[in-house]
Amino acid sequence: MILNCIAVDDEPLALGLVCSFIEQTPFLHLAGSFSSGVKALEMIHDQQIDLIFLDIQMPDLTGIQLARILDRQPGSGGPRVIFTTAFNNFALEGYKVDALDYLLKPFNYEEFLTAANKAMAYAELLKPAPAAALASQPAEDEEYIFLKVEYQLVRIATRDILYIEGLKDYAKIYLESTPKPVLSLITLKALEQKLSPKSFMRVHRSYIVSLDKVNSVTKNSLNIGELSITVGEQYKDAFNAYLSKWM
Repeated sequence: MILNCIAVDDEPLALGLVCSFIEQTPFLHLAGSFSSGVKALEMIHDQQIDLIFLDIQMPDLTGIQLARILDRQPGSGGPRVIFTTAFNNFALEGYKVDALDYLLKPFNYEEFLTAANKAMAYAELLKPAPAAALASQPAEDEEYIFLKVEYQLVRIATRDILYIEGLKDYAKIYLESTPKPVLSLITLKALEQKLSPKSFMRVHRSYIVSLDKVNSVTKNSLNIGELSITVGEQYKDAFNAYLSKWM
């Protein structure tokens, strides 16, 4: 697989360095280079671009603004972004627009290649599996979700999930296999849509639970291990329907 790339930077020396790094990387193809985000956007609309190495501080249209425009476009077939910047105070903004990585100038080829490999791994994950392989694959092997964790796309087996706690725009996923929860930039509502309603239930504005991991229930709460979760008022009807199966 070859990733079609463009480089965008208003500094000629920095732009030239990124272009030379792209050209010496076998799985990257340099489709174009731009000193302006506006000009880059024109090419993105006209051609299939997989990856953008994007400076942040630029006139007319900043890298963050360009990434927000791409992030608002429907579908998941748009280009992914790796930010290249001399400023370290944009990391959180880069994370919010779903950037794959964040290269802090000056960076060397080894650091560039690490980021490029993340982009390739992401593209490989999204590549459709052959029909024959899907037909022969057991259904349980498909029970997983992909979540953005820091600057990586992480695969999580749904059978490993104990419960999920919502924290505004973030979610903490507690797993059976590790004591440390996984933190992802995703709302609880969006995450709820990724999970099977047969296996998971929203029981509180801040909690989704794995029904298979519930140890005990009462009229207004449930327990997973040592954690007791009170069922929210708006979720009681669905919980009572589930509770009737225990009676």
